[in-house]
Amino acid sequence: MVGFVTVCGLVLGIIIGILRPVHIPAVYSKYVGLALLAGMDSILGGIKGYLKDSFDATVFLSGFLINSLVAALLGYLGDQLGIDLYLAAVVVFGSRMYQNIAIIRRVLLKKEA
Repeated sequence: MVGFVTVCGLVLGIIIGILRPVHIPAVYSKYVGLALLAGMDSILGGIKGYLKDSFDATVFLSGFLINSLVAALLGYLGDQLGIDLYLAAVVVFGSRMYQNIAIIRRVLLKKEA
């Protein structure tokens, strides 16, 4: 039942996003991109935890919010210092996303076998 609700929420979110697109000013696009990357990392971590029966909603929500906020602040701080500090967040969250995807794939393949 939880999987069905999750898929319905995802489909509803995609439909709303297509029908009501949000326009973000170019000056904020780097920060929003970093926050989205961190959010995707948290979502994949939540899926991994769910598949491994170790999902904790409190850990997921706090990680989602804090990771997104820290990533956006890191980008802002880098801009204030005049360095591309946001690249550190891109590398870290990008590599964690690939690790989570690999673990999810392995867990799903073991469940099918």
